[in-house]
Amino acid sequence: MQEFDHIEALWAKHTVDVKISADDMLKQAKKDVSNMRNKSLLNIIGMALSIFAVAAIWLFLDFTSITTHLGISIIILAIAAYTVILYANHRVIAQNDFTENPNVFLQKLKIYQLQRHQLYNRLYWFYVIALSLGMSLYFFEILSVLEIWLQVLILALSFGWVIFCSTLVRKAVIKKDKERIALLIEKFERISNQFKEAE
Repeated sequence: MQEFDHIEALWAKHTVDVKISADDMLKQAKKDVSNMRNKSLLNIIGMALSIFAVAAIWLFLDFTSITTHLGISIIILAIAAYTVILYANHRVIAQNDFTENPNVFLQKLKIYQLQRHQLYNRLYWFYVIALSLGMSLYFFEILSVLEIWLQVLILALSFGWVIFCSTLVRKAVIKKDKERIALLIEKFERISNQFKEAE
């Protein structure tokens, strides 16, 4: 057993210094940045489609209560505002060509990291509150024509989904996003250092 512990300790001390060229790091970083930009763009497209879906419900169904119209308006405004914020965040990483000047892109990436932190913390809760308020007003007319057990089921599922997304899903997304951006920042710092060493 002591021999195994000794071998394990030697293995832990043994480190291999892997040198990766700046070109290889740039290729890898290019792939990572492209993935980040594509995911950001897909989020924006998904939010825009949500606006059209809610607006279609509003246009094609006949609602009589003012609370329903107010609820749908709040939902559309909340989604639209969040979409604009997502687009502003997307522009930070989409406008720069990181191959021209990695240092400038690194600074933009750090700004993007701060913006994402704000988006997932303070701004997210305004979004959730606005959506919940809008849904509550929307459900006022819709649920009144249904049986009580169906009303309870729809409310439980709807607000349960909001709570699930606001807790478990949000935490997982924040963790993954943080790791991805931190790794990308680390890569660009290493690329910048290699360029400085080459000069």
